[in-house]
Amino acid sequence: MLPAPLMMEVRRGAVAQLGSLLADSRVATSGRVAVAVGAGQGDHIAKVIAPSLGEAQVFRVPDGSVDAAVSLGADLRKGAYEAVVGIGGGKTIDATKYAASLAGIPMVAVATNLSHDGICSPVASLVHEGGKGSFGVPMPLAIMVDLDFVHDAPPALVRSGVGDVVSNLSAIEDWHLGAAERGEPIDGLACSMARTAAEAVIGRGDSIESDAFLTVLAESLILSGVAMVVAGSSRPTSGGDHEILHAVDQLYPGTSNHGELAGIGAAFCFFLRRDEQRFTQVVDCLRGHSLPVTPRDVGLSAEQFTTAVMHAPATRPGRYTILEHLRLSESEVRDRVEDYVRAVGR
Repeated sequence: MLPAPLMMEVRRGAVAQLGSLLADSRVATSGRVAVAVGAGQGDHIAKVIAPSLGEAQVFRVPDGSVDAAVSLGADLRKGAYEAVVGIGGGKTIDATKYAASLAGIPMVAVATNLSHDGICSPVASLVHEGGKGSFGVPMPLAIMVDLDFVHDAPPALVRSGVGDVVSNLSAIEDWHLGAAERGEPIDGLACSMARTAAEAVIGRGDSIESDAFLTVLAESLILSGVAMVVAGSSRPTSGGDHEILHAVDQLYPGTSNHGELAGIGAAFCFFLRRDEQRFTQVVDCLRGHSLPVTPRDVGLSAEQFTTAVMHAPATRPGRYTILEHLRLSESEVRDRVEDYVRAVGR
């Protein structure tokens, strides 16, 4: 049987109705459940869930760091909780996923924005002393997305989810390249799921103002996470595009968010492949959702982006992508970046 969440639900009022999910004996038999909320929306969320969850213990997660996750994990162990519900954005959900794994209990994810595919992924991206790292964790037992909260989230964060899911198309091409050049085994089902998620979003004409679009985006991000579980790695959703974004994160921290950088990385990788059809499709999609397309759009110079592209392969040693395949020199990368900027400008 395929690994899959116990429940996936995308609707308005999900946070207020959380009690109905937790009444399911498959989540918790005794009802001893903890709730983890972020620092920003914590007080508001606590008030919203109070009528349905009663005296549930609410823990504040100050940030998306390893230290915050370890601290929460210790609290969960001491309290002998059966499950923990993480409510918030990517940082809160990732910290809660890692804390739940440390405590050895299942985790329910309730997303209040759609900035990236971490909602359902078996990976927690957390900040530590050396920068930002990815940690393997069990996928959430159940997933809910509250569209009321998503509509209230900063639009840039919601749009960035588009960039992350569309980058699946680039990642899949890189996986096939690895198979052709290095004999790397491919999971066809994982590829199909990741591609379906991207195609569902890239062809739509509506945007984040629409509940219908947000529902499709949420389902696509969740499907991307399930694809990673099926594959046993991030291969179907992370290729040269993500190598570039991780390099930017390491070299120029705070430049932009995950999804925006994934979108730019995907567009640039399709440009390197000389795949004009996909390149145009990805760029048009990013622009259609007011997402950045060029390095300058996120405050990077062509030289800084060149440096990031050169550093990118080192962020995922052993992963074979278009960047490792071409093995361009620094001057060649600089030329390609300048050509890319000109092509996007046209």
